[in-house]
Amino acid sequence: MTPDEGPHARGPAPSAHTVPLTKEPEEPREPAAPGPPGHDAPPPPDAAAGERDTGHRTHRPWSARRVPAALVASGILLAAVATLVDVVAVRAGRPAAAWRRHLADELATRPVDDVWMLTGAAVAAAVGLWLIVLALTPGLRHWLPLRSPSRGLRASLDRDGAADLLRDAAMRVPGVGAARVRVRRHRVTARADVRFRDPGQVKDDLTAVLHEERDGLALARPPRITVRVRQRTP
Repeated sequence: MTPDEGPHARGPAPSAHTVPLTKEPEEPREPAAPGPPGHDAPPPPDAAAGERDTGHRTHRPWSARRVPAALVASGILLAAVATLVDVVAVRAGRPAAAWRRHLADELATRPVDDVWMLTGAAVAAAVGLWLIVLALTPGLRHWLPLRSPSRGLRASLDRDGAADLLRDAAMRVPGVGAARVRVRRHRVTARADVRFRDPGQVKDDLTAVLHEERDGLALARPPRITVRVRQRTP
């Protein structure tokens, strides 16, 4: 009786001590994880990255606008050089250029409601409005911004690449014979041809798969998904 009771008495004791021993190393590791590199070092950066990700918004990258900037700069440069050369020539004692005299006479004699004056003003206003729109809009509408863990890191995904990934995911759904996916900034439109199975079930499965694939793309602003299916008889 006593030999049997001894092991039973000692049996629960190790188990009672084992449960705290497995939890005790975890409690000090949580505050000490960012210090020494170890097995538990990666989780804190992920948590911090998640906090930083939710703390700031990822914006679309801005276009360099090289072509409009080059055109405007070239026009201004040519006009400035021509005017400067003519002014220097006049200061040197030569007569003003014919084009400048003609332009000065036209601006002085033509009324404000003249057709050419109105046309020139409309063109100048259109060019100015175009430049303002280019300056205030980011451009690069074909790129979708991705979520980033920090403010200094930015990444984008091409719309065609996102459409290919979503189409491949749609083709893996049983019953889908053909799929076409169009990705825009705020909406994803998917059209699928159903070869077999119930179209309603195929649409539900396709919607779920596309939502899962879209969430896996890590887009900063996930677009809405619209699914349309149609029955195709073989």
